Amino acid sequence: MGEDIEQAGKTALPPQHAPPKPQYASSLELKIEPKVEPETPEQDRPRKRRDDGDGDGDGDGEGNGDEHRPGRARLTRENLTLFNKMAKRNNSKASTSVSATPDSTVDSSTTETKSILPTSSGFADQAYKNGILLPLHSKAPTNLEDIRERLDRPRGTPSPPESAYEDYIYRAEVAPNESTMVGDVLTLLKPITGRGYHKVLNQPFSGLPKNIGFNNGLSAPQPDFVEGPEKREFRPFPVEERIRGAVLYKDDPYSLTLPHLAEADPLGHAEVLTFTTDGASLNIFAHYATPSEDSNGMLEYHQYPIKSTNLFGSYQGFKDGRRWLRNGQDHAREQSYALRDQLRDNWKQHRRAPDPPVAEGAPLPAPDGISAEINEREVDDGYQVIGKPCQPNPAASSQPQRGASSSIVSSKSVPPTDDYIPGSGGQKRKDSSPQQEPSRQEASKRRG
Repeated sequence: MGEDIEQAGKTALPPQHAPPKPQYASSLELKIEPKVEPETPEQDRPRKRRDDGDGDGDGDGEGNGDEHRPGRARLTRENLTLFNKMAKRNNSKASTSVSATPDSTVDSSTTETKSILPTSSGFADQAYKNGILLPLHSKAPTNLEDIRERLDRPRGTPSPPESAYEDYIYRAEVAPNESTMVGDVLTLLKPITGRGYHKVLNQPFSGLPKNIGFNNGLSAPQPDFVEGPEKREFRPFPVEERIRGAVLYKDDPYSLTLPHLAEADPLGHAEVLTFTTDGASLNIFAHYATPSEDSNGMLEYHQYPIKSTNLFGSYQGFKDGRRWLRNGQDHAREQSYALRDQLRDNWKQHRRAPDPPVAEGAPLPAPDGISAEINEREVDDGYQVIGKPCQPNPAASSQPQRGASSSIVSSKSVPPTDDYIPGSGGQKRKDSSPQQEPSRQEASKRRG
């Protein structure tokens, strides 16, 4: 009987054709064609289940869901590549759809406006709105002659040989990029000796508060080179807690620290200097801030050109530029440690009666009623040597200008409150969009 059932179950199968090759609708979409099974003996095929409900029991497949269904795509390397592309495209569409959904879980109240980079369109306009004046519109500081005399002061050390001048020209001429140029300019400065005072290259000022006036809507300063004392040098004075913004880098025990502690400077008095260079031309600017005469007390940041030389033009011009930079560097370091000593001594005398907490954005009081001010940092991206003065603080510190095609170095000298030599590089800041940074006292005045 088994043989009879087996014989009855055999049916003639229609002639089969070779399976078609996969067809592609596009480079990203795979078109699936029905899969045709090769001819196999009936005894090797799985038997159909009879449908006890709607089927008529004829085994013809009609009404039993036995319609021919599309088969799977062949597992080939080409198909896998297409599937991967399709998956990436679908994921991209899904993420876009989710972000555009009104009931998205993203809290719009926590989003921040993006800061404008120095190389982005709109940077110069935003700097102008913040009150930063171009050299053409800046006024001379009241202490202009004192600044020039300090820079021209003889150093009392032997001048570099003429061979050093010739070597510098050669290195600057063959420099292929801004980073190389910055390294060449570093040779004009004194090397750092000892511990506790070091340099940092091309690192954003992550510890600088945002939107305090001069830097509203602008990205964090990222100088090509900064030099100054470490945070540890100020112990036991808790500089990071007492002077907000003095520590340049977050989460860094060895962060450079530039507190600004001083009384207000006389109106128009400049103690902040910056210098810019493309390797050949060296330009030095004096920076200070004054209330605007026509905008409800808004601060304006001046950057007035006070000295200039061509480092390539002559041996004497090379020596002059080198002397100006080193005099500014020495002054910065002296003032840095003078301010550090003042902070530590005052803290030891008053540590039993600490100042009450101060709300963010308010001026930070310091011992003896001296107002702690935000260190005036260069927003320019370049070459900086940083120090702190302890005399009357400069009205403002500004960001130097950048050459369009080469690195720029700025030099800051601040006898009163904050002294450092900042700088910038060509690709980060253009000459037409310098940015200044006010002291904390200035920032608090503006808020008030």
